[in-house]
Amino acid sequence: MNIKIGHGYDVHRLTEGRDLIIGGVNIPHRLGLLGHSDADVLLHAISDSLLGALALGDIGKHFPDTDEQYRGANSLELLACVYELVKEKGFEIGNVDATILAQAPKLAPYIPQMRLNIARALETELENVSVKATTEEELGFTGEEKGIAAHAVCIVVKES
Repeated sequence: MNIKIGHGYDVHRLTEGRDLIIGGVNIPHRLGLLGHSDADVLLHAISDSLLGALALGDIGKHFPDTDEQYRGANSLELLACVYELVKEKGFEIGNVDATILAQAPKLAPYIPQMRLNIARALETELENVSVKATTEEELGFTGEEKGIAAHAVCIVVKES
């Protein structure tokens, strides 16, 4: 098959004393995301979508939170490693479309840099990377600012 589709989802709890890093951008906020790595929920969802498209498991399989070498890991570097696996299977990025679910802070000013970071890590054109953000109207754990979630879908195409 020359085209494959993947879906990824990730969520991290918001907590005090951590940086808020989304899409490789350090965003000023009173809370940050809790996790073994930098807890970049967006990049984790994108990584899982790419791994899923090629039936390679999930991010936890490749970068387990039980492995100390990944404590505080930069998720842009992890995404680049995932893309190496994609290339090893003979595929390249068709496109990535992701949505961040967060009540606060407002993410629109940071999305252009997120897209650029992702495009660079995936060695693809900026036009192949879409990032959107939405609130959940103060509903659920994201709406109550208990956490931030992200969904991502991707298409990978067999290299010609």
